[in-house]
Amino acid sequence: MTESPQGTAVRTPGPVAPRGRRGRRAVDVPDLVARARDGEARAVARLISLVEDASPVLRQVAAALAPHTGHAQVIGLTGSPGVGKSTTTTALVRALRAAGRRVGVLAVDPSSPFSGGALLGDRVRMQDHAGDPGVYIRSMASRGHLGGLAWATPQALRVLDAAGCDVVLVETVGVGQSELEIASLADTTLVLVAPGMGDGIQAAKAGILEVADVFVVNKADRDGADQTVRDLRYVQSLGGRHAGPGAWRPPIVRTVAARDEGIDRVLAEVEAHRRWLADAGEGVRRRAERAAREIEAIALAGLRERIGEVRGSAALAALADEVVAGETDPYRAADRLLAQL
Repeated sequence: MTESPQGTAVRTPGPVAPRGRRGRRAVDVPDLVARARDGEARAVARLISLVEDASPVLRQVAAALAPHTGHAQVIGLTGSPGVGKSTTTTALVRALRAAGRRVGVLAVDPSSPFSGGALLGDRVRMQDHAGDPGVYIRSMASRGHLGGLAWATPQALRVLDAAGCDVVLVETVGVGQSELEIASLADTTLVLVAPGMGDGIQAAKAGILEVADVFVVNKADRDGADQTVRDLRYVQSLGGRHAGPGAWRPPIVRTVAARDEGIDRVLAEVEAHRRWLADAGEGVRRRAERAAREIEAIALAGLRERIGEVRGSAALAALADEVVAGETDPYRAADRLLAQL
């Protein structure tokens, strides 16, 4: 973690401590949350570290954050590698700051196979904002999570929300067809495509149509931009969840993010989508669904932890022996194991 003199923190790659290691230090959670709400970057960084490390005080942290969350607008950015997600994120941050908004950025990077840390954590393009106290940038390792997001991303979002961010941008790894999870996390999802990468044709196969709230054709100054737009319009004509009466039809916006061209139009469409979410009641439904997924994930994590505790136990060994002997089947054995838990 490096911090500018103004206090904005940027996560840099490095060895990742085993879960819970940082949590063993004494933590004054109410004080930490209070300092984070005052905009102290070190406190925000500490809270997110507690989340990433699954600290023993994580439940206390979540309880302290809960009354202060639910205000930030969450915008997801996804797309294939090379379409310019980081450049677009930087341009969006610049435009949002010009409008006086406080911005948080969670950049979910690929994991190092050795340390488990984020490979691209320094995010050179985002260093333009490293000296701005109104911007908080954090890289998080995906740690092999195929949905393109780190498992701790929802809780990290809550930290930035409670810390007073008006908008939180979540940039995914960009791992292709498995990154669709961002749609369940963001209020508005931007799907970036670029000319010459076959993204328009791949859209139907990858399910991108179902994910996008706004299509962004970046690098639109390149040859093939018109064809990419036509491809996306054709895919939209095939139907899907956006085809019903009163449904939101994702606009297609051309940008050249490296020159800030089209970024204001992207934000205008994001704002139009935010209004539609409010008017249609979809925003409340999405947030409720997001909370349900988060609860489910926490419950499953707790269940996996309990199963881990009985792994190698006499009870599990006895059930395994019964399955091998044909005295029971794996499903009944699993039911009996769950009943014991």
